[in-house]
Amino acid sequence: MFKDESMQESTEHRAGCTGGGARVPRIVHSSGYGRLPEHFFVRVDPEPVAKPRLIEFNRALAAELDLDIGDADADVLAAIFSGNVLPPGTEPLAMAYAGHQFGHFVPQLGDGRAILLGEVTDRTGIRRDIQLKGSGRTPFSRNGDGRSALGPVLREYLVSEAMHALGVPGTRALAAVATGETVLRERGLPGAILTRVAASHVRVGTFQYFAVRGDLDAVRRLADFCLERNYPEHRSADDAGPDTAPAARYLGLLRQVTERQAQLVAKWMHVGFIHGVMNTDNMAVSGETIDFGPCAFMDSFDPSAVFSSIDSMGRYAYSNQPHAAGWNLARFAEALLPLIDPKPQRAVELATEVLAGFPARFEALWLAGMRGKLGFTTAEDGDLELVRALLEAMHANEADFTLTFRGLCDEAAGEAGAPGGGARALFTDPQAFDPWAIRWQARLTREPADGRVRAAAMRRVNPRYIPRNHRIEQAIDAAVEQENFTPFGQLLSVLGHPFEDQADLEAFAKPPTPGERVLQTFCGT
Repeated sequence: MFKDESMQESTEHRAGCTGGGARVPRIVHSSGYGRLPEHFFVRVDPEPVAKPRLIEFNRALAAELDLDIGDADADVLAAIFSGNVLPPGTEPLAMAYAGHQFGHFVPQLGDGRAILLGEVTDRTGIRRDIQLKGSGRTPFSRNGDGRSALGPVLREYLVSEAMHALGVPGTRALAAVATGETVLRERGLPGAILTRVAASHVRVGTFQYFAVRGDLDAVRRLADFCLERNYPEHRSADDAGPDTAPAARYLGLLRQVTERQAQLVAKWMHVGFIHGVMNTDNMAVSGETIDFGPCAFMDSFDPSAVFSSIDSMGRYAYSNQPHAAGWNLARFAEALLPLIDPKPQRAVELATEVLAGFPARFEALWLAGMRGKLGFTTAEDGDLELVRALLEAMHANEADFTLTFRGLCDEAAGEAGAPGGGARALFTDPQAFDPWAIRWQARLTREPADGRVRAAAMRRVNPRYIPRNHRIEQAIDAAVEQENFTPFGQLLSVLGHPFEDQADLEAFAKPPTPGERVLQTFCGT
């Protein structure tokens, strides 16, 4: 169905050797996804590039994945992670999927510029996919070139690794390679390829692809794959809950994915992250953040903040993200309905019961995280109103989201300094902070921990450094316009320790000046 006769293998490409004859280590095994029926994907090799050059290699992640890279030098790594040389054991493939894009259903999307190389088993025994992004055309490219420009690769590398350091589940960046080729967008730009790692690349849209075709057997196989791969503790009907439906395991899958998404979006909200393109083809069933395209982190707090240039209606604005996640989960449930129960009405009732619990579960997780950000270890009835009051005051006074909460850490320890310091100084009208602060301090007196212990705990959940949009753009501009990767490397290093005060690097914590503000971010395609 997806055959493309123009895509041919070369002997050297498949042989596991570089142009200079150096042997390539076996770093991956064939993907478990590749053992599913052929209509789940198309086998296709990456398109070789002209002059691959290694920009960045994540050696800490490579060690975590237990990759056997041995003494492979930068040239060998560049050859592997550009797709020019395929390590032994790889069986590259592009995955088929569909998706709702800004509410409009597209029955066939698929990996148009990404190729799954294979999988590894990391040091904890978890299977992880390794995928190239920007590796050339596939039958799903829809007239695109299948390539990626350097800027989006650097953006995804920075943000995905920052998210990991912040404790937010997401795909990881293993390597970035310059291709030595130009890709045409609004203008000619240097090309690059990202290697990303995920527990799974299966999306809600993957289920939709088969459901819309009425291929119930494929939906079942896919659900079984996800249970085995990502939810092995829930793969039997006995573990799925007390339901009497014949296929309770699939209702259990819906429960687990719903829980993971509630946890994930709550974590996004805690750090001021805006995904920007929460289409069903960008919701991973594994519960990881995937596809860091027009994403951004807020500076001053604004619940309606939108940065994505393609989200003209604000569908995926910051405060809309929980609703968008619930909507996507409903589409996932629709795909699973025939598996949940053979009786349509009963299937709908069971799925609806799970979905109906999502808003309350999200709010409970979100409030628990906000309590931690404010230094609370106990729960009181007035906490939700207190959190909302702070956010409303921050919005009205254009207070920086990240630094306000970081400033509260000092306030909690009695270290805010002279009047006007700490969080208060971030408000356009500092006096607007005072009534809320009095209520907060009174609430803290009912907490068991002393100030220093409380402040230390708060600093572990309130970062000082986030991937500020203007800093990312500065790093990208330096790399694209001057071939200077020093700002990228420095920013990557800072973001690797977001909760630590880093001497002489305080400039990276500061919000942008009016002239530095980035108002829009763009999709990598």
